[in-house]
Amino acid sequence: METVACCSPLGKQPLSPEQAVRIASLLKALADPVRLRLLSLVASHADGEACVCDLNDAFDLSQPTISHHLKVLHEAGLLDRSKRGVWVYYTLRRDVLTDVAGLLGGVTARSSGHPA
Repeated sequence: METVACCSPLGKQPLSPEQAVRIASLLKALADPVRLRLLSLVASHADGEACVCDLNDAFDLSQPTISHHLKVLHEAGLLDRSKRGVWVYYTLRRDVLTDVAGLLGGVTARSSGHPA
């Protein structure tokens, strides 16, 4: 997935239709409570890497459901994954989250035209 870094903060210039589609899919992946928790668990895990076997125990959901959510996060570009033997390990793409924060961080009360 292409990163968000190409985009100016929302308060600086309008997004192109292509940028809006790409960013909306990333934000949609983040907008699910299970996926948001999974992202948090991976990010806070030792060494910033978590095995899918460690993530299953944190939820009262089936393993296929957890795997589906991890796949959505991976396809959105928020997680990297590597397979070792029978297990899959996930790491957070901090650069993508930094890009999203920069994109959204440019929107302030001043740039929106509303008083603070």
